[in-house]
Amino acid sequence: MQIGCHISIRGGYLEAAKTAVKLEAASFQYFPKNPRSLSVKSFNRHDAEHCAAFCREHGLLSIAHTPYPTNLAIEDGSLREATIASLRNDLDIADACGSIGIIVHFGKYKGSDPLQGYKNIIQCLNDTLSGYTGRAIVLIENQAGEGTAMGTTLEELVQIRSLCAYPQLVGFCFDTCHAFASGLWSTADGAWEQLELKAEQLGYLQALRAVHLNDSVYPGGACKDRHAMIGQGAIGEARFAALLRSGKLRQLGELPLVLETPVPQHSSHAPEIRRVKELMLH
Repeated sequence: MQIGCHISIRGGYLEAAKTAVKLEAASFQYFPKNPRSLSVKSFNRHDAEHCAAFCREHGLLSIAHTPYPTNLAIEDGSLREATIASLRNDLDIADACGSIGIIVHFGKYKGSDPLQGYKNIIQCLNDTLSGYTGRAIVLIENQAGEGTAMGTTLEELVQIRSLCAYPQLVGFCFDTCHAFASGLWSTADGAWEQLELKAEQLGYLQALRAVHLNDSVYPGGACKDRHAMIGQGAIGEARFAALLRSGKLRQLGELPLVLETPVPQHSSHAPEIRRVKELMLH
């Protein structure tokens, strides 16, 4: 398990990778383009390929996070086409950077028939991945239950993947804050072991490729997505320790655990990365 954090690409993809090494991170996440737009980016492939080479040299794992407006469940014609084009662009950038994949939230549907929302997600994935030949894959992230209960259960995530035309190109990103907020990861003692066993039985764990490591400002089941630093929120160090020392997660091989937590003023993620590494060992 390789601990890291989210890093800006303001200086380019290679510079983001170099920043990760300076922070003593073993993995990092980045937005492949403007996080607030679905516009297709004409990117510097030379810079991306240098990033990939640098990551290989330093044993560094990376994941890309799709822009905020990305919604797999979208139904509107023109917006849907823009979403698919943006996702393909994200995959192209992530593949050039040597990243494991692109993180995309499960999706939110505002119509009256939830089943149609699920159908939209499957179709969007199929249209995005049709003809794709790269190595980076789509990593679906569980949701916190804010605004909609869609995407908060392991069963939904596994079913969407199984019904997709290209399941081998779809994996999962587990967000700890979202899981806690939605009630998926309960507050009971031994809750991580129980959740992990269920994930393995459903086939979710086998397709897990990344973890967002975030504590929660709000209590479990509140359905509020507000991240806190590890050990300083409602989840707490003891529950994170159970996750970080998991033998089943270690058996998955190289797995990026990326912090999306607040950065203290005039500081960086480096102290928190060190603290998480300590929790893994003690």
